[in-house]
Amino acid sequence: MNTSAIELIVIGGGLAGCEAAWQAAERGLRVRLYEMRPLQPTGAHETEYLAELVCSNSLGSNLPDRAAGLLKNEIRQMGSLLLAIAEETAVPAGGALAVDRAAFAQRVSERIEAHPGIEVVREEMPHVPDGPTIVASGPLTSNALSESIRAMSGAEHLYFFDAIAPIVSADSIDMQVAFRASRYERGDQEDGDYINCPMTKDEYLAFVEALRSAERIALKDFELAFTESGVKAGAHTFFEGCLPVEIIAERGADSLAFGPLRPVGLIDPRSGRRPYAVVQLRQDNLAGTMYNLVGFQTNLTFGEQKRVLRMIPGLGQAEFLRYGQMHRNTFIFSPKLLRPTLQWHDRDDLYFAGQITGIEGYVGNIASGLLAGWNAAASLKGEPLLTLPPTTMLGALCHYITHAAAADFQPMKANFGILPELSGPKIKGKRERAQAYATRALTDLEAALAGVAVHRA
Repeated sequence: MNTSAIELIVIGGGLAGCEAAWQAAERGLRVRLYEMRPLQPTGAHETEYLAELVCSNSLGSNLPDRAAGLLKNEIRQMGSLLLAIAEETAVPAGGALAVDRAAFAQRVSERIEAHPGIEVVREEMPHVPDGPTIVASGPLTSNALSESIRAMSGAEHLYFFDAIAPIVSADSIDMQVAFRASRYERGDQEDGDYINCPMTKDEYLAFVEALRSAERIALKDFELAFTESGVKAGAHTFFEGCLPVEIIAERGADSLAFGPLRPVGLIDPRSGRRPYAVVQLRQDNLAGTMYNLVGFQTNLTFGEQKRVLRMIPGLGQAEFLRYGQMHRNTFIFSPKLLRPTLQWHDRDDLYFAGQITGIEGYVGNIASGLLAGWNAAASLKGEPLLTLPPTTMLGALCHYITHAAAADFQPMKANFGILPELSGPKIKGKRERAQAYATRALTDLEAALAGVAVHRA
């Protein structure tokens, strides 16, 4: 590639950055994609692959009447590269789309690095450059780039803490205690997509008490949240959608039983009854040798994780292939700084995408990168930019992050609550109402894309 002819810089080789770079390059732009790993590690990533999944291997529901499923259908219609690769590397996960994370990241890296319109540069971009740029540096943005964005915005960053779940070896799970099943008998009960560890009430309460009293990893100074004046905040700020399991346990004895350990839709074949609580494990690689503990993000010390998590029935001899960790995630105050096109508020050639904008969830990150890549290319080619209607899930996410009130702005995942109300007679059934939202969204998306070229992976 002729490096003097670069037309667009993309900062960050995660989900949003890779999707943005590919979409822009497919539209004829010459793109330089900066990724600081492995030269500068993040503390959360383990490989040098682009688009490495850190927290979970699940991209959420695939069902068309679920918010995550609707968002997938929207970006399928828009020609997402990363969603296509996710489907190529999928592992069993019931009604959800989960991937072999190593195969997924490797295949994304191969496709991006092989694209003739993309140059991948393995070094840190320490500042926001002049000229057409997409910042998709993610929640683990480097300190130097973070300071550059802070100086440019004139506003303090917001911080929250995210956490990743442990992974265990499949052959260390005691299947005399655990059982395979998907909720509500989706799939064969004897060959379900999840491994379930059932708990009695006494086992559950003892486990909750152990979580509450277990030792936690102390946060480093650079991970602590700061107020606008630079004084350390008294308490850490956690994102509600990805709370450490021990924090949930502190909120009440039954918080976990009504949260990630809810037993609904599952019957223990040994007793023929629903357990008091269930820990679910989801396949993490295509070979089926690794399973992650669903919803078990944690900041317990590694020794305490081994001790406490082995209290879970069926995991008494579990071999931990990865322990959980907690790390700082960073996002900008998008209601002040971004437009629904994902452009910077006072600079037409600068875009932000991914989790740094406050859009949460893997598919949301991919979707925002797709839109930023489209709009950056459209702007440079003198074409109209795309603002998706808020009746679509992606349009609603972009509207939320750019219009939310300052008092309660938090990262947001796809959900039907951010969509405008349906017109006409009220639909009482939840499933029927969700289907109506989905039908309206896809119809409105088709109208919005009329005359817009869609590039298929």
